[in-house]
Amino acid sequence: MGREQTNIVLVGAGIMSATLGFLLHKLMPHASIRIYERLDRVAAESSDAWNNAGTGHSAFCELNYTPYNDGVVDITKALEIAHHFEISKQLWAYLKETECLSYEVPFINDIPHMSFVWGEENVSFLEKRYQALKTVPIFQDMQYSNDAAKLSEWMPLIMEGRSTEHPYAATRMDIGTDVNFGGLAQGMIEYLQRNAYAEVYLNHQIENIRKQNDGRWSIEILDCSNAKNKNVSADYLFIGAGGGSLSLLGKSEIAEAQGYGGFPVSGHFLRCNNPSVIERHEAKVYGKAAVGSPPMSVPHLDTRIINGERTLFFGPYAGFTTKFLKNGSYLDLPLSIEMHNIWPMLAAGWRNVELTKYLVEQVMLSEEERFEELVAYYPNAEMKDWELITAGQRVQIIKQDEKQGGALKFGTEIVCSADRTIAALLGASPGASTSVSIMIDVLQKMFPEEMATSQWQRMLKEMIPSYGESLIENGELCLQVRARTSAILNLGAQ
Repeated sequence: MGREQTNIVLVGAGIMSATLGFLLHKLMPHASIRIYERLDRVAAESSDAWNNAGTGHSAFCELNYTPYNDGVVDITKALEIAHHFEISKQLWAYLKETECLSYEVPFINDIPHMSFVWGEENVSFLEKRYQALKTVPIFQDMQYSNDAAKLSEWMPLIMEGRSTEHPYAATRMDIGTDVNFGGLAQGMIEYLQRNAYAEVYLNHQIENIRKQNDGRWSIEILDCSNAKNKNVSADYLFIGAGGGSLSLLGKSEIAEAQGYGGFPVSGHFLRCNNPSVIERHEAKVYGKAAVGSPPMSVPHLDTRIINGERTLFFGPYAGFTTKFLKNGSYLDLPLSIEMHNIWPMLAAGWRNVELTKYLVEQVMLSEEERFEELVAYYPNAEMKDWELITAGQRVQIIKQDEKQGGALKFGTEIVCSADRTIAALLGASPGASTSVSIMIDVLQKMFPEEMATSQWQRMLKEMIPSYGESLIENGELCLQVRARTSAILNLGAQ
């Protein structure tokens, strides 16, 4: 079996590999790039519109990004995510401005982002959150109200039929968005396919990864369409395979992969099938997460626009499976347990009993109990208008920790080898929304010398005008950048 040669291999054809592939092509236009995807189409797993909340996570409405302790709201995480989303929008604006995308239906649309709470304690928290965020230019357009008439104007479905027994409050950001990350990834990968130096291989499963004596990576690949094996040699390897990244990272046997484990969490949504109901709600309304639940389980009544068609979701309802991918194997979790990560996984499990309890309760929910959770947000809901669908699969990171033995980590994490020839992305939300910042971090880890050159700096600045500057510290620049990207992406709030 002959060994094929390439400069860079990207594993997985989702939003992460699509973003990195596009950046690499612009920075290294003559480098040969190969993308390998195990499924028969691009962005069919975590990036797919039906598997991804598509919120365009910008911390406008997600209350878990602003923890509340001892009467103080910590906005640090919210500022970071909001900044990263503005960076993502700049690259997407560049894609559209330079006509790199042939995707006809808009992949990003205006949808107001709202947070909604009830009860005196929660209303007090939301007002303090609003006051803390309102002082920062990146959040300066946030509105707050505890007036029932105003709330009914903002979200009629949620307020109709609601008793006046408890106080209610909500915040609103009109500049919120809904993003079809599957469509966006597809557009970028189609652009790469039109380029002579980039190739995309579907139905190709990575079987093994090993380091060659010459320092390059040998990648064994199964072509699932004809059951034939091939071997590819690459200078650099990026693993962006969603839940499948953990097992592939383990095959690399790099020291940096030691101590990592994963805990899979599946999700379900209720999808509305009544057009008259769908038309009466136009917002992403997020509430507070249940105690012990993962961040991705924050309940929300969510307007989505998928391939130009408007729909309405409620959820998610968490579940448990031993699969690491929606199209994965039930052996994924047991086969991921090895000597180097068994103690961190046991320690993390012991410290997260509430999460285990929450997942068990969610799995045991009856149809009526799921519907009751929807009624808490939409009092006049009728069961006949909703159907249960299976959403995407996520794998939460478990990482070795000197003090605790092992800790469950939320968000995303980049694992890179000491020689900077291989990197893998682990974790989940809000990854897709902050994909551009994450992939710039990958470039910084793998190509630090090149990133410092004037050529790369100039190209990055062309794609991302605010590159190297803080949109949190420089509020004026933030508003200028936001107005420009909104105009290019045809977003209403400018």
